Amino acid sequence: MKFRPLHDRLLVRRIEAEEKTAGGVIIPDTAKEKPQEGEVLAVGPGARNEKGELVALEVKVGDRILFGKWSGTEIRLQGEDLLIMKESDVLGILDKEAEVKKAA
Repeated sequence: MKFRPLHDRLLVRRIEAEEKTAGGVIIPDTAKEKPQEGEVLAVGPGARNEKGELVALEVKVGDRILFGKWSGTEIRLQGEDLLIMKESDVLGILDKEAEVKKAA
């Protein structure tokens, strides 16, 4: 089954955070917070402006994004926990090229 969000909504899969701190301490499940980083799986066609024109979303499928702690609605689709959120809930898009340069 395929899922297509409506309007300016996104379907997002959370990206799990590291299970160790920088010092090597393992974080137990009970102390972990839900990650605020995710991968966009599907996007809607966009929102309409005051003139009724369709405005395309800046976020696209495959983007890694940061979102607010309480953003979106949790759903279960085909046995997987996902989020549906509006594009306005997205705080920013993570740049993959910057991560590669930083690691080098």
